[in-house]
Amino acid sequence: MAQPSFLRAEHSIAPDLPLERTGYRGASTRRGNIVFVVNPRGANGQTGKEWKNLLPYLRSRLGNNCNVRESLTSGPLHAIDITREAIRDGADAVIAVGGDGTLHEVLNGFFWAGKPVCAEDRDLTHVTALGLIPLGTGSDFVRTFGWKNDPHEAIERIAKGLKSRIDVGVISKGTGTGEFHYFINDADIHLSAKAGYYASKYKRFGKLCYVFGALRGFYGHSNRDLKIRINGGEWEMFPKVTALCIGNGKFFGGGMKITPNADPHSGNFEVVILQDFKWYDFVIKLHKLYKGTHLSEKNVHSRSVLTIEVEEIVGSDSIYVQSDGEHLGFLPMKFSILPAAIEMLC
Repeated sequence: MAQPSFLRAEHSIAPDLPLERTGYRGASTRRGNIVFVVNPRGANGQTGKEWKNLLPYLRSRLGNNCNVRESLTSGPLHAIDITREAIRDGADAVIAVGGDGTLHEVLNGFFWAGKPVCAEDRDLTHVTALGLIPLGTGSDFVRTFGWKNDPHEAIERIAKGLKSRIDVGVISKGTGTGEFHYFINDADIHLSAKAGYYASKYKRFGKLCYVFGALRGFYGHSNRDLKIRINGGEWEMFPKVTALCIGNGKFFGGGMKITPNADPHSGNFEVVILQDFKWYDFVIKLHKLYKGTHLSEKNVHSRSVLTIEVEEIVGSDSIYVQSDGEHLGFLPMKFSILPAAIEMLC
């Protein structure tokens, strides 16, 4: 598989803002603009159908206070362009309508060339918020906040206009190219990344798609020796690594609580490393992965980190990396936390 290029960007950095929860209808009485970025082909076209049914209710709840703008994506990465244009036009919020993949693209639209995108004709204190209406196959990120996978509940959160600052992950390639990619939920290496890739082929099985994807990923899989550097310290050797998960949120794979101590308000990632797992270990311990009790296993390691660099000891350019379910290429890569980097409607 060809290695995809990282997303590129351009624009000035946004000012630091306080971390407390705020509303987007404060001192000003103007009508705010909220842009809804919809992937109509998500969940095999179900997202588009549900969005049409949801739109009248959304307009009835928000239409008196906001200018509701609808933007349908036409293909991969289009949500990134829509989001950047909306932010530059001064939108108060950009709402991802779909699953984790749509949220992932919208998030990357908030950045360009390693810096946040800013409104071009607005006060420097103006910040566009990120929001989510879950209408896709996977909605793992909402689980971290204890939200239901309910679009009507999401609209009520948007209507309240409350926001809080959350952390964002940034990935840079180990080749020093200066290319960046952003993630909001998780990044995965080796089997967990392959499982996510294959899961997309089993979406007809719903939440079980990741289980089937993981079992398919084990076919031809071999545990690999990795070297890891945490927070710029000394390199450490980890033999027979099955999977390495970097969590900003707690869940991935349709509800697996893989990084149970992760908190997108903490300023840290939780990194979980699975070593020397066989396919039958995965099956036997599957219930622990869903409950988040797997950290007690002897071949599972967990750490809280600010940055982590990962390389293969014997390089073969074949260890998969993905973030928020999107395939990014292969090791080596560096993962860093951006504390309180974005405002999210909550």
